[in-house]
This record gives sequence, C-alpha cells and structure tokens, in this order.
Amino acid sequence: MNKSELIETVAAQKGLSYKKAEEIVNTIFDAMTDAMIQGDRIEIRGFGSFVVNDYKAYTGRNPKTGESIAVKPKKLPFFKVGKELKERVDKD
Repeated sequence: MNKSELIETVAAQKGLSYKKAEEIVNTIFDAMTDAMIQGDRIEIRGFGSFVVNDYKAYTGRNPKTGESIAVKPKKLPFFKVGKELKERVDKD
C-alpha cells in the first residue's frame, strides 16, 4: 500500500472526500516527522514504535576503488514492530 492508496482507504471507510482524507493523512505524517526531528519517540500500541538512532562517524571503504572514506555522523529513523502486529502478520 502506498500513500495514495492509504488516502483512498481512509476516504472510503470514513465517507470523506479524497481531499479531506489527504489532509488528515498528511497532518498525521507531518506530526510524526516533526516529533522525530525533535528526537521524540513515537509509540502506537499494537502497531510499533518509531525512534531516531544516532550513528557515530566512522571510516568506510569505497567498494569500487577500495579507498578509505570518512563517513559523517548521522541520524536515521528506525521502526520496531509491535508484538500484536507481528502476531497478526504471522497468523498463518
């Protein structure tokens, strides 16, 4: 499922226009993004949690040339699936 399919599903299930459902989905995604930018953890019970992991700088290697390169520190979002969702997906 992609974002437009999610918007269509929300619109159909709640009897909303596509435009209104799009506003709702975008508002949720924007709020989640803003929270992660601020370093907050997002937890949705039964679904999972989103956190931002900090990675330190390190010396990497260019696989094509074998040359050593400096990799800058970075922050990346990480999703950890919740127990309930894991069990529902693996229910076969």
